[in-house]
Amino acid sequence: MMVRVANRRGHGCNSSTISFASAMTMTSKATPECADPLAGAVAPARMADDDRKRKGDAGTPGGPGTAVITKTKPQVKRPSMYRVLILNDDYTPMEFVVHVLERFFGKDHEAATRIMLHVHHHGIGECGIYTYEVAETKVTQVMDFARKHQHPLQCVMEKK
Repeated sequence: MMVRVANRRGHGCNSSTISFASAMTMTSKATPECADPLAGAVAPARMADDDRKRKGDAGTPGGPGTAVITKTKPQVKRPSMYRVLILNDDYTPMEFVVHVLERFFGKDHEAATRIMLHVHHHGIGECGIYTYEVAETKVTQVMDFARKHQHPLQCVMEKK
């Protein structure tokens, strides 16, 4: 978008065309008079109207002094997911496993019991699927909690 800026007569400035971005970056300190380049206001470099006509560029879009700004959306890759698994052992009580599933994985009592029975019958059961950091944290929490209560419960994670 081009903006036509016309300054008051008698102040030594010609009317000119500047880009919308340049117009938006002018500060509130800018006045209709020509800003002194040494006073802190930055004026875009531009040709006088007579020079444009001589060069054959009458302010047409895409000509010299016109820039196209494109905004690219960065490509975001989904994080790798990891399964958190509980392994069966002969010493950890079933009720402790249900408690762990409820406390650390947010399972209700019925879902925790179903997972615990799957672990008991098949030797392994999936507690949930998480990003690497979350899965690692949950494995550490479960292992520390089991050790604190003197149970040999094993919890591992594997890439899905």
